[in-house]
Amino acid sequence: MSALRNLGLNVVKASVCLDSSGKHNKFAITKSSTGRKIDDPELLEAVRLTIINNMLEYHPEASSQLAMGATFGLEPPTEVVDVDIATHIEIYDDGPERSLLVVESADRPGLLVDLVKIIADINITVQSGEFDTEGLLAKAKFHVSYRGKPLIKALQQVLANSLRYFLRRPTTEDASF
Repeated sequence: MSALRNLGLNVVKASVCLDSSGKHNKFAITKSSTGRKIDDPELLEAVRLTIINNMLEYHPEASSQLAMGATFGLEPPTEVVDVDIATHIEIYDDGPERSLLVVESADRPGLLVDLVKIIADINITVQSGEFDTEGLLAKAKFHVSYRGKPLIKALQQVLANSLRYFLRRPTTEDASF
């Protein structure tokens, strides 16, 4: 809570659920200055990284579950996700003014920011979004539009192809140059 407060955020609601698949925590977070939901992709990424860093500091035994194929802490992950298999992209009409974009992909640092950047680069407006992670899998839902209208089939295909290309391409560390 302190780490989130240091980012200028308030936790307005929290729930903890324990079931057969494990413990699940959900937090409703708002900006302290406005009391509104967070819509800045960079701040959302800062929240995600803050949570990961705190998990590593206070629960290092969970390090193997925090990222796909990369060791953040003491233990390496037991499974490496094949990004080609894990990536699913679907786009639906969601009313007269927007479409619903659903993306499931292997989680990694910076994924949310990258998704929003790709969408914006092809002049599609992100009206709202939800982002969740389940172990190594990231799930994102975005309400998107093009000039105030839902995406036509051709633009849906361009968006899906752009996201598939970006999410499947190999990455190179900047330090390797």
